[in-house]
Amino acid sequence: MTPTRSGSVPFERQWAPLDALRARLIRALGAPGRRLVVDRELRVGLGATLAVGVALLGASTLPMWMLALGPILLGVPHVLGDLRYLVVRRGLHRRKALIVLAGGPLLAAAATATVLPALLGCAGALLVARTTPTRRFVGLAIVSALVAAAIEAGWWADLVFAHAHNLVAVLLWLTWRPRRGRWHWLPVVAYGLALAALALGWTDPLLEASGGLWTAWEGLDVDTMQWSLAGPLDPDLGLRLVLTFAFAQSIHYAVWLRLVPEEDRARPTPRTFRASWHALYRDLGPVVLGLAGVAALGVALWALVGLADARMGYLRMAITHGHLELVALALLFTEGRPGSRDGASEAAAQRG
Repeated sequence: MTPTRSGSVPFERQWAPLDALRARLIRALGAPGRRLVVDRELRVGLGATLAVGVALLGASTLPMWMLALGPILLGVPHVLGDLRYLVVRRGLHRRKALIVLAGGPLLAAAATATVLPALLGCAGALLVARTTPTRRFVGLAIVSALVAAAIEAGWWADLVFAHAHNLVAVLLWLTWRPRRGRWHWLPVVAYGLALAALALGWTDPLLEASGGLWTAWEGLDVDTMQWSLAGPLDPDLGLRLVLTFAFAQSIHYAVWLRLVPEEDRARPTPRTFRASWHALYRDLGPVVLGLAGVAALGVALWALVGLADARMGYLRMAITHGHLELVALALLFTEGRPGSRDGASEAAAQRG
């Protein structure tokens, strides 16, 4: 999947204006701007905290807009991030035994839209994981308990996973690389406080003032969202789950579109926009990027005709990305962190 031959990458030069604008902004900020460039811990910590604040404000004022438009605008790019960082960058697509034992159950999970086959995929991944016998045994014991719980819970297991998969992405980000500072705790604390504020109703005055539960889109009303995200639970509790999901889903997108890309590089300084495009192209190649572009455009055009149908269509197509994250978490537990990347590849991307 990763192109290896040298040569230019299409559309590289089109990023130059954005790079020039960012350079001017950094110079305008002076010393604080330079520190943000060289200190990844600070930059990612503050960026993640800002993302939490924006997501909390959105979930407190326009939750229905977030739930409706988030998947349409950010869904396909964040799935592409899943594929890039969880599979391609780790080389999992080259491990045949892993593809067979985890890939088959993941396909079954996608076909049935249930989490149980994905848990079996976790077990398959653990069987061929490059790890110690002790870690393998502990991992299989945990997965076995989850399988038993999912069988007992039935439909409720899928509802729980719909909410939990947003947290899985945060856990993956936190453990992506060794931490040398404490800045990452700032967004973690903010994340917990934001969830508490939404769950306990502290932001209800903002929601009432904004009228954020009203929507003109047929099939995307608050009652429909409550049923899909809370089932037959008490309506008040259902509303809390809708609000917390709108918030957590936004952070989920931020993890794969901004936070993990920042953490995954060997170099602590940020890439230029041109180098980012160069690295993305080299990682995934023109075919995958082309298909992703077609899918994103198709979902956007579909939304112009019927937003609710387009959103559900995207969710059906992308449902297995959460299951993939579950398998990745199992591998992370047994095999350890992805590790630092090849410095030569990073340098090539920067030169690009």
